[in-house]
Amino acid sequence: MGEFNEKKTTCGTVCLKYLLFTYNCCFWLAGLAVMAVGIWTLALKSDYISLLASGTYLATAYILVVAGTVVMVTGVLGCCATFKERRNLLRLYFILLLIIFLLEIIAGILAYAYYQQLNTELKENLKDTMTKRYHQPGHEAVTSAVDQLQQEFHCCGSNNSQDWRDSEWI
Repeated sequence: MGEFNEKKTTCGTVCLKYLLFTYNCCFWLAGLAVMAVGIWTLALKSDYISLLASGTYLATAYILVVAGTVVMVTGVLGCCATFKERRNLLRLYFILLLIIFLLEIIAGILAYAYYQQLNTELKENLKDTMTKRYHQPGHEAVTSAVDQLQQEFHCCGSNNSQDWRDSEWI
């Protein structure tokens, strides 16, 4: 038997090809948005990150930048694989999509499981920072960040104004 190398281009395959291309463009834009949030956090909200005792929150911003970049590269790879119709590129694209999907499921489960713990830890770290480092020598950046935080969000303290009773500044 001879090899069958003839490519049949039907309306369905053309529609699927353009549908996959459209999906990859949206995927690329989503990656750009995630990366932009990470860069925005690092550029404009880095003062607030200095208020927190844990480096986890800063690492999260870097993870967003890296994740956005990986998603953008995957989207471009998907567009190239779609138009060139190369099986190896399509397989690599599928594997990357599967990995991203599994990582998103894991991140969602962890965020759901640790939400309350992270919320409590964040409030306690912020209260501890405000009471022990506010207006102290060598912590001018913390003082500036706390003042900016309270002015921007029209609040006083981590939970309420009673948090300031324990402050070393007072």
